[in-house]
Amino acid sequence: MSSQTTTPKTSGSTEPTPLVQTRITNWAANFPWWGLILALMGVLLIYSFATNASYQDIIVYLVAGIRLTVIVTLVSFILSMIIGLITAFAQMSKGTNIFSVAARNIATLYVQIIRGIPVIVLIFYTALVIVPAGISALNALGDWMVSNGWLEVENSLSNLNSRGVSFVIRGIIALAINYGAFSAEVFRAGIQSIEKGQLEASNALGLNWIQTMRYVVMPQALRRILPPLGNDFISMLKESSLVSVLGVGEITQLGKKYSAASFLYPQTYNTVAFLYLSMTLILSMGVKYMEQRMKVGEDK
Repeated sequence: MSSQTTTPKTSGSTEPTPLVQTRITNWAANFPWWGLILALMGVLLIYSFATNASYQDIIVYLVAGIRLTVIVTLVSFILSMIIGLITAFAQMSKGTNIFSVAARNIATLYVQIIRGIPVIVLIFYTALVIVPAGISALNALGDWMVSNGWLEVENSLSNLNSRGVSFVIRGIIALAINYGAFSAEVFRAGIQSIEKGQLEASNALGLNWIQTMRYVVMPQALRRILPPLGNDFISMLKESSLVSVLGVGEITQLGKKYSAASFLYPQTYNTVAFLYLSMTLILSMGVKYMEQRMKVGEDK
């Protein structure tokens, strides 16, 4: 008979159990490595801003562009919300009279056209075609009112000149027109998502259309459309860089000028990219927080 020897297992074994290995693997797989990379890149750039004179000069030069970028984005976004809300109501009009039919078709035509045109093309078209045509129409209106004796010969309408409209204003109009079409679809989807039973209940309470929209529909619709509108605001902030093609002195345009004069292309565009990324990340966190608050409100 052969004797078999067994090696006793030591209680102090350091080999990880399968459960521990699974936990480590899951943690490594789910860890936001992208966030760590962004944080390291941010720390590196901030260190460069603090210690490198070239980066400091670039930041000082771009300060005016940051301010103009924020102004262009905010004004364009507010105008696009107004255009979008009016267009959404026009699209949802169900009347059979000529005004309702015309409003519905014009609003639908506007949305379909704008959604099919690239933003940069729309910026050029607005700045060089729509705005001059609008100025000419206002001049003709002023002349007509003068001929009827309603205005004096020297009046602001007749004396308007397209050269008096800055390219900043033209860029703002272009962005507002572009995002007004997308905002209209967001508003329309949010309003139509409200259950018909609530509209019937408001009618039973004797509320008219304006009161129904104000007290019943819009408070609920806004809760649902605020997150996508926040995402549109972030997209508008990034696409505001496209108005640089008109020579508007926002971040991208000033960065292009500085790099062309100094030949510091890596440093300049590192700074420009960092500024846009910082603003969009802050806005993204704000949108995420808003979405969480919306969910909490719905749970209650």
